[in-house]
Amino acid sequence: MAPRGKAEAEASKPADGEIPFEAALERLEAVVASLESGEIELETALARFEEGVALVRRCGQQLEVAERRIETLVEEADGLVVGS
Repeated sequence: MAPRGKAEAEASKPADGEIPFEAALERLEAVVASLESGEIELETALARFEEGVALVRRCGQQLEVAERRIETLVEEADGLVVGS
């Protein structure tokens, strides 16, 4: 794989205060597990549910950005996709 340029590397870093996709997904999985356990109080469950909704939105936004980057790369390659 060719080394990435500085601009590309900077674009792939999360913004200040934003956690990386993988960390957000891992936290979301933990939130879901705690909710599914049924062993937390109602107020705690509501707070975790709110956190989970925020994490789903954040992950969705990060996936949309990644999809746009992929589309741009494909377009820059004159739409030629090799494989499949």
